[in-house]
Amino acid sequence: MHKTINWGIIGLGNIAHKFATDLLTIEGAKLYAVASRNQEKANEFASKYNATKAYSSYESLAKDPNIDAVYIATPHTLHKENTLLCLDHGIAVLCEKPFAMDSDEVNEMIAKAKDKNVLLMEALWTYFLPHYRYVLKALEDRFYGDVLKLEADFGFYRAFDNSSRLFNKSLGGGSLLDIGIYPIFAALSALGIPKHIKGNATYFENGADSSCNMVFTYEKNVKAILKSTLIEDTPTEAIFHCEKGIIKINHQFHNPSTVSLIPNEGEGETIDFNNKTIGYNYEAIHFNELLRQGKTESNVMSFKFSQSLIKTLDDVRNLINLHY
Repeated sequence: MHKTINWGIIGLGNIAHKFATDLLTIEGAKLYAVASRNQEKANEFASKYNATKAYSSYESLAKDPNIDAVYIATPHTLHKENTLLCLDHGIAVLCEKPFAMDSDEVNEMIAKAKDKNVLLMEALWTYFLPHYRYVLKALEDRFYGDVLKLEADFGFYRAFDNSSRLFNKSLGGGSLLDIGIYPIFAALSALGIPKHIKGNATYFENGADSSCNMVFTYEKNVKAILKSTLIEDTPTEAIFHCEKGIIKINHQFHNPSTVSLIPNEGEGETIDFNNKTIGYNYEAIHFNELLRQGKTESNVMSFKFSQSLIKTLDDVRNLINLHY
């Protein structure tokens, strides 16, 4: 049965606009309700994306019996609280990355989802993008042999603004949780959990990390050299150096992007995946299918993977002495 999934969105910032835009492209999905602490903001968002209901509290949205799934797009520090609220009302939750602030919070969310027997998934959209699925398959198939080294970075310059969520340490701001999660995700999804981690960081005056450099070491001395920064523009690429060539995800590797295949010998090629959307539709389609099938956990973005991801972020934070 191709049931229409009625979606709600909690937190109506920039990412929520992108998600709502792509939700409109999905057959069998409808943006039913949105919630902000500000009624006027909720009304404007609902009008723009043709949502049926606009709420001025997250609690009111969670109590709406017509909602099947909620996308949580609030600041990092609210993810656990907002997720537990929805799960308690039996609503499936797709929660924006990072899943929560630390392993303890993530484990609490997962325990609640299991207790309520309700679908829960971390919204790390890159995992579902066609170019990224292609690269993972190429690596799995040993297209150029074994991976010898990964280099992945995510950096852009923003003038420091203590009032911005991006720089607000009390909301989980700084480079690591906001954008460093992507290079770390690339390493974990392609190479697994490292045997050893090194890291160092620089800081803004308010204590939020301005940049973070990491080296993950694996078996056979395979390394992942990772970087996140808010103080300089970087290529934002993921480059897999393999035995017989390079598989490179080009600029903004976490977004829909192109993939270059560069053999050690002979001509290379660049593959364009001709994406027609922002890219948030892929995770939403996956989530919709899980919901229709009565699943309570994703086989792609599994609880185990989310737990490994947040534990790795915790490990890096401890190394660089970053505490929220």
